[in-house]
Amino acid sequence: VMSEPGSIDVLRSLRALGVRIALDDFGVGYSSLASLRDLPLDVLKIDAGFVRGLSGPNADDRLIRAIIQLAQALGLEVVAEGIERPDQRDRLLALGCERGQGFLYASARTAAALRAQAAGSRDLPRPR
Repeated sequence: VMSEPGSIDVLRSLRALGVRIALDDFGVGYSSLASLRDLPLDVLKIDAGFVRGLSGPNADDRLIRAIIQLAQALGLEVVAEGIERPDQRDRLLALGCERGQGFLYASARTAAALRAQAAGSRDLPRPR
């Protein structure tokens, strides 16, 4: 997106229509601090690799804490990816990350499976 001419203008136009823009996998690959400055973002998604590092003998939450604080300072919603266990969810909540996704909540599903689930129930699945 950053290298395509006019793409940031397209994102701004979409955002003006009410489309929310998220930066996925923040902290790895092509995501950078420059993208936080230059893109019209609403949501910052913390990469699952950082969430995996929240437990175990070498657990270190300093980077996640910093990402959450940075996103909050910029007025962005924060979503943690790859939450698989209750201890990860609990630690993220304690750090101030109130939104997450991962197998703790539901497994990956096809669009057809989601439509069938939505048609059959008004209730959201509860975390395991």
